[in-house]
This record gives sequence, structure tokens and C-alpha cells, in this order.
Amino acid sequence: MEEGKTTVRAVDRALDILLCFTSGTDLAMTEIAEKVGLHKSTVHRLLATLEEKGFLERNPMTERYHLGLKVWELSAHLSRSDDPATLWLPEMERLRDQLGETVSIYVRDGMERIRIQAVQSNQAVRRVAPVGARLPLYAGASSKVLIAFAAPDVQEQILNQKEWQTFVDNSLYRKQLEEIAAQGYATSFEERETGAAAVSAPIMNRNGQLEAALSVSGPANRMTNEVMRDFGPVVAEAARRMGTMLR
Repeated sequence: MEEGKTTVRAVDRALDILLCFTSGTDLAMTEIAEKVGLHKSTVHRLLATLEEKGFLERNPMTERYHLGLKVWELSAHLSRSDDPATLWLPEMERLRDQLGETVSIYVRDGMERIRIQAVQSNQAVRRVAPVGARLPLYAGASSKVLIAFAAPDVQEQILNQKEWQTFVDNSLYRKQLEEIAAQGYATSFEERETGAAAVSAPIMNRNGQLEAALSVSGPANRMTNEVMRDFGPVVAEAARRMGTMLR
């Protein structure tokens, strides 16, 4: 029994190492050890196994690691027909061409939101939205959408988090969430990042459950409050269409 526990723990640690590369593409062993909170000797053994299996590659000149070909080989066999991030891409491109700004999709993970898909604006000055980025849930238009349209029990769980009180006034925030739910979309103006603005709407499945947040973002000097009011219904309609694409 003890051997089984050790095996599961080793797998868990190996996966933690692979997950380090969601926030960095090129990492040294010491950086990885610090991120996962393990002794360097343990990390060294796990890295050797992952490298041998092709999940990681090591640059012999710099002694730094990056994802290996085995990861890309596995990703090539994902079921694209059931992958919302891929399914929604044509609609996102159409919305980008219509509004001229960067379009992103976010999902919630605990007290963070993750960008799972993005279509960059073609304009010279634009918001660059890297896929896989994790952002705090307490600020931004898509964050407000992910909370405002969440199931009531999920919303209460988020709003009752102790650290939440540090960032927002709960009573004012709850009122804002009610307004967003009634309006059908949310906006943000330099909430998380100076010089940036965004408008976001919920993607709901056929059962009326929240799947993700569709967001259009750009420089604040272009996306003024007036422009975002015009964008809001357009983004909401695009999000509605994307929801109907889901099984």
C-alpha cells in the first residue's frame, strides 16, 4: 500500500513540474524546484525521467528546460470537434474583424481566470493577450462576468473568501454584479492595467449554465466608455451565438 502512495505522489510531483511551464517556457532546475517546493535532488530525478520520456528537453549549453515534442504529439490528438476554444475561433475572428480589437476567452479556476483562446487585433497599437495567462478574479470585465453569471452557490463561495475583502467592497460589488446580470455584459476601464479597457459577455450553454467569458479588449484611448457601450450588445450577441455551438 505504501508503494502505491509513493507512486501516486511521484506522478503528482511530475505533473506539478510540467504545470510550471504554463507560466514560463524556459526554466532552470532551481527555478522549477522553487516553484514546486521540492528539494533539488528530487526535482533532478523527476526532470531526468520527464526528459527521457520526451515531455521535457534540456538545453545542454544553458542547462535550462523547455517542453518536449511528446507534449505537442499528445496535443495533436485532442478532439478538436469538442474543444470549445477551437470551436469558437471562427466567431472570435469575425468579432475581431468587426470591432477591430483583441478578442479573448476566459474561464474561471478558483480565484483566478485563465485565457484559453485569443485572437489578436490587427491594429499597430493593440492589447496583446497571451493564451494560458492567469489573471486575478477581483478585477476586469471578464472577471465580473465569470462571477455575475455563475451559479448562486459558486458566486457566494467567491464573495465570501477572506482575501476577497482586501480587494473589493462587497456590498458595492454585489450591486454591480446585479447590474451586469441585468445588462448582459460588463465593462472595465483601467481596472487591472493602466491604459487598457475591456467589455465582456457570458457564453452560456443550452442549459443556461455559464461556460466562459468572451472579452474584447484594447487601448483605453480607443475603447472609451461610449465605445464600450456600443460594443456591449455586439459582444453579447456573439457570446450568445457561441453558446449555441455547444452540444
